[in-house]
Parts: sequence; C-alpha cells; structure tokens
Amino acid sequence: MRRIILACAMLATTASFAQSVKKIQKLASSIKATELKEKLSIIASAEMEGRETATAGQKKAAAYIENYFKTLGLQPGTADGYQMQFPVYQDSLASAVVSINGKALAMNTDFSLSANSLGNGTWTEDSVVFASFGIVDSLKNDFKSLSLKNKWVVIAEGRAEDATKAASEVSYNFRSPASPFMKMMQARANGAKGVIIIAKDFPRNSTGGIKGNMYLKQGNKSTPVVYISYSAAASLLGKSLSAFGDIASISTGSYATNFSYTCNTVTNTLQSSNVIGVLPGTDKKEEYVFITGHYDHLGKKGDVIYYGADDDGSGTTSVIELAEAFTAAAKKGYQPRRSIVFMTVSGEEKGLWGSEYYAAHPIFPLDKTVVDLNIDMVGRIDPDRKYGDSTNYVYTIGEDKLSSDLLVISDSINKTYTHMELDRKYNDPKDPNRFYYRSDHYNFAKNGVPVIFYFNGTHADYHQPTDTVDKINFDVMTKRVKLVFYTAWEMVNRNDMIKRDIPLK
Repeated sequence: MRRIILACAMLATTASFAQSVKKIQKLASSIKATELKEKLSIIASAEMEGRETATAGQKKAAAYIENYFKTLGLQPGTADGYQMQFPVYQDSLASAVVSINGKALAMNTDFSLSANSLGNGTWTEDSVVFASFGIVDSLKNDFKSLSLKNKWVVIAEGRAEDATKAASEVSYNFRSPASPFMKMMQARANGAKGVIIIAKDFPRNSTGGIKGNMYLKQGNKSTPVVYISYSAAASLLGKSLSAFGDIASISTGSYATNFSYTCNTVTNTLQSSNVIGVLPGTDKKEEYVFITGHYDHLGKKGDVIYYGADDDGSGTTSVIELAEAFTAAAKKGYQPRRSIVFMTVSGEEKGLWGSEYYAAHPIFPLDKTVVDLNIDMVGRIDPDRKYGDSTNYVYTIGEDKLSSDLLVISDSINKTYTHMELDRKYNDPKDPNRFYYRSDHYNFAKNGVPVIFYFNGTHADYHQPTDTVDKINFDVMTKRVKLVFYTAWEMVNRNDMIKRDIPLK
C-alpha cells in the first residue's frame, strides 16, 4: 500500500511539473520573431543615426525605449523618470603649437593632432626616444631595451614592409599591432608620456575644428599624440630623410633635440542616459533581477551610418521584448515574486560607461541584486564556429565566476525548455578575446553580482556599417531570447537568492 501511495504522489508531482512547464512555455510564446524584427527595424534604422553616445541619435533611441516602457506600464526606474542621466565630457581644440629646435611647425603641413589624444598643457623636451615602427607582436618588440619612462617616444606609422607604399594603399584594424591606437597603448604601457608618429600623408587637408574622444571621468586624459611629416622628423632626429622609406635605416635609441608642444583645449559637458523600467515583485519585491543590453553604437562617420543591428540592437530589442512578455504574464496573474529591472545602457562602445555609472550610483542595492542577465549580440551566427548546430547555440559567459548555483541552474533551464547548445568556451580565463570583461555585465560582476552574458560571437560585420537588420537571423534570435526569459523566470520566482560563493578574480 505504501508503495502505491508513493507512486501516486510521484505521478502527481510529475504531472504538476509538466503543467507548470507548459504554462511557462505558453507565456514565453509571446516572444515572436516578427515582433523582434519590428522593434529592431526601428532601433537600427537610419533615423537613429547609429546611436552614438551623447548624440541626437542616441537620444532618439532612448526616447523610443522610454516610450515603450511607459506603454507596457513599467514603473520608472528613477525618481526623475525612466532615464538615468549621466554626464559625458569631450575636449575640443582651442589652439596648438608644435616647434622643433625653435622653429614652429605649420598645422596640416608639418604636423597634425590625433582627435583621440589631444592632451592639454605644455611639454618641452631636450631628448626623445626613437622606437622604429613601434610594433609589438609575437615576432618582435620594438620597445624592448628602450627606456621610455617619462619620455616622448617617436614612432613611424605602419610597418617597415609597408614603408614605400602610399598611405592610401595601407590600412590597419585598430587592434592591429600596426595601428596608431595599439602603438599608443604599447608606448603608454612602457611609460611614455607622449607619442610622436611620423606619417607619410603630409600635407593634409584641413578638416576644421578638432574634437577629442568623449570620456566619462574628468581628469582621465589620454596620452598626447602628435603626427609629424618625415621632413619634420628629420629635424627632430637630426637625420637626413629624403623619403618616408628612409626611416627604416635609423637606429633606435635616445636623440638629443629641442621639442615643444603646447595644446589648449576646452572641455564641454554632454549628456547621455540609461533607460530603466521596473516590474515590481510581490513577496520578494526588495530583491532584484536585472535584464540588460546596451542601446548605443558607433554613430556616423561622415555620411556613413553604423547601424549596429546585431551590436547591440539585438540585445536592446531583446530587453524590450522580454519586458513585454513579463508584463503580459503579470496581467494574466503571474506577477514575479522579485522585482525585474529592465535596463538599456549607453556608453558601452566607449568603455562600458552606462553600466559603470549605474554600478557607482546604484538605484537598487547591489547586495539585493540576484543576477544580471546581459544580452549583447544575439541575432547572428558565428562564422568561425565550425562545430555543433549553428542554428541552435548561444555563447553563455560568466555563469561559473561568482555563484556555484548559476551554471547548474542555467543547464537545468536549458534542459527543461530550450535544448540549445550552451557554448562556454569564452569562460576560459585564458580567452584572448576577454569577452567576459567587454560588456556591461562586468560592472555588475566586479561588484559581486552573479551574471550571465548571452552572445552570438563576432562576424565580418562587427563594428562595420554593414551590421544591418537584413543580416539578422530572427528565428535563432527568438530561441535565445526565450532562453533568457526562462532563466529570468527561475531567478525571479525561486525561493532563495542564488549563492555568492566564488571569490572575485
């Protein structure tokens, strides 16, 4: 008799679980490819102008998201409304003077400035260090054995093998060891206080006023960078240079000279914002589950729009669609136990600014924040992933970092509902891409909040104007968004907060 009673109880439990799964699947069925496409077609439209932080396009996107949150009936995330404003700073050039051995150089004829690294102040040097082409890669290190600390370093642009090519014939990705950005970063890492890059494309056409990169914190000035012609470099180094290719014959080391650079900038204060909507919980409403994605992208370069459909229009659209699914469930009587915070942030492309600002000024206690489910690029297929089912995978990053509960829960949710391939290769601490550190979840993680980052991998259109809506695979995207829904459902309704038992690294 006891065995019969136990068997009946087990059958009843199994039936109850099956009914619960079907109920949740029915609620998730409101997440549709057609709706995702409709929303993304607005977010990644030409009207949004690429959504660069602190621009009109970003503000249009913020207004669209805010209006959608209002329509859904979400509560505003701040005391002042749905947008959490934060300041962004940008320097513009007022004046600049460069002189070598007492002779002033002419702007755009002998020298020009990097809009990314203007500097501000006066530098007068009696010596500089020449570091050839400033390449650091697996084969060579042009800074090796050179003492650069508190020195200005002189570097030729590009690579030695490209020295005789016209400037128009050569281009380098900004992460290439031959790019000005990477050379500046390597010089700074070696202690240089300024960088002089010898360039071949002088004279240059004037482009009017020069504006520097935006930055989040006042006082965070980048290493100043000055471009000079090879004839100016000849004076600087005391060498005879009849052509740019002659630079390859110059020995590295310290050179006595008289170099002076004065730069005066004006700092302008701009505004950006995170858009936050809240669905209040019931008995555990003082605990919070965050669902995030960044809505900014790279904006416009001239007349060319960087649409950012996958990066991260797909994540932004996912957050809005999930907000719609959870509010619809609440209206049917399935209100979450914990509060859900739907937050789209800006400034990610500039350096995770929006999430950094939120983490420094949290509206909801971080110690009561259960998890951040961050969605950044979920609309495409990684062309370099040569294994498994390309239409049924997602990279999940971070579940193994802070909570021993999270990876187990993630696997259980997937096994119950979605049966996707959860690819965790980017959890490897030796991942050279360092994706764990490169999206907005990281500003939660470094404050101890467990995270999952949902990601499809990069592709040829990453950070290109060709990242457009027509390239999105909405069927695959829908599967991924539903996985986030099921995971969030578990996070908001489980009895206990997940453990925080893995130390920060």
